[in-house]
Amino acid sequence: MLERRTSHDDLIDHLVRSTSLQRGEAARVVLDVLAYFDESTEEFVRRRHRELQSGGSVNAEIFERIAAELPHRAVAPPELSLRQLRRIVYG
Repeated sequence: MLERRTSHDDLIDHLVRSTSLQRGEAARVVLDVLAYFDESTEEFVRRRHRELQSGGSVNAEIFERIAAELPHRAVAPPELSLRQLRRIVYG
């Protein structure tokens, strides 16, 4: 039976060769990373707001931190003001 190859098989093969991961584990890691970077700016802002809020941070700290984190995303979105960040979370 022929094995079906995905578009990420080269990366999965590399992870199997360069780490102690088994093929299935490497495939899950690749899919998790792709899902993480597929997150829209709005989804990222909402998720980080929830995470930081549940950690006890207050909104003033949260929005400053999110604004500082956004430029470091794999594909950085345009710079958003603190007001724009609040609007994403609260509408």
